[in-house]
Amino acid sequence: MKQELLPLKQLDKEPLIVVKNSKIHSKGMYAKTDIKKGTKIIEYTGEVISKEEGDIRAEEQYKLSKKNKENGAVYVFELNKKFDIDGNVEHNIARFLNHSCNPNCKYKIENNHIWIISIKDIKKSEEITYDYGYDLVDYKDHPCKCNSENCIGFIIGKKYRNQFKRTVLKNKITPPKLL
Repeated sequence: MKQELLPLKQLDKEPLIVVKNSKIHSKGMYAKTDIKKGTKIIEYTGEVISKEEGDIRAEEQYKLSKKNKENGAVYVFELNKKFDIDGNVEHNIARFLNHSCNPNCKYKIENNHIWIISIKDIKKSEEITYDYGYDLVDYKDHPCKCNSENCIGFIIGKKYRNQFKRTVLKNKITPPKLL
């Protein structure tokens, strides 16, 4: 599952973004031009699969990424209570979006479509990121490398961070960048 760039002709069809190397993780998505707050940047696409199949594929992708030393690279995205989207398909360049604890985008699900939308103005050449929203299950398997000021060292969704901090402090565990 080595990540490859898409043929340039496919990237040229995307007016707002380009994929290139990232300091956060492997490849990342960057703004080709200034992007205004509230802009729908790209849709996260892929194969619609059941939750059960999503769990199986996520585990397979994670194991393969560890074997290939990719550290992450799971492309299964929760669509709703019944279905996931496996974004591990060549045409889904949104799979190159990285997590940040201080993101400039969010995802929004509208009519069973997953959109990446800017939550602030984004400057040309800035990496486009969003909060993956991971819960606390297996958090140690998902180190965060975003290097933002509020990074807690693991890819954990904003709504779970206070609970994580309370648990970590209670158990006197010191993850990277927290204390």
